[in-house]
Amino acid sequence: MEPVQREIQQLKRGPGRSGSLLLRTLLTVFLPACLCCAGCLNPFAPGRDDGAAAASCDPHTVDGIFQCFQAAYTFRDTTVYGPLVDAQFIFVYRDYDLSVDQTWGRDEEMRSTYGLFQNAQKLDLIWNNIISTSAESTTVNVVRGFNLTVVFNASDIEQISGYANLTLQRSSASDAWRIVRWRDESNF
Repeated sequence: MEPVQREIQQLKRGPGRSGSLLLRTLLTVFLPACLCCAGCLNPFAPGRDDGAAAASCDPHTVDGIFQCFQAAYTFRDTTVYGPLVDAQFIFVYRDYDLSVDQTWGRDEEMRSTYGLFQNAQKLDLIWNNIISTSAESTTVNVVRGFNLTVVFNASDIEQISGYANLTLQRSSASDAWRIVRWRDESNF
């Protein structure tokens, strides 16, 4: 008789060493079944909707890059945000305490954004009017107003508003736009 069948027979006989018997049953029946289905979905976890954020935007248009940006924040999804940020990305913000501009690159941007996405319960980004725009075939500069609500918990809610001064680039007209420079002009 195989070990699994032996364990099932012992279970049918009734309680005895139920704690260790249950553990052994789980290890001999359930664990191998899980290992056999290692490539299957986890039946105890809800499925992930990988397409919701990405399906709501198209980074091949300037308007689409803003939609992707908003979707990434709404769904707190760095897999949507990451492709928007160019390898040569520079973030610029004003440090009012030191009266100087500070910058960081793509790696710090992704770490910062990941931290925000992980620590916020909810992000609500609203893009407002475009204040100015200048465009060439492969470069666009857009200054646009925004309002961002960051809910860390019910008693810790931050409101940020201002302007995002974004420089977008692409190699050719058929490529997606990428953010190469973001000058933050917010009130935070």
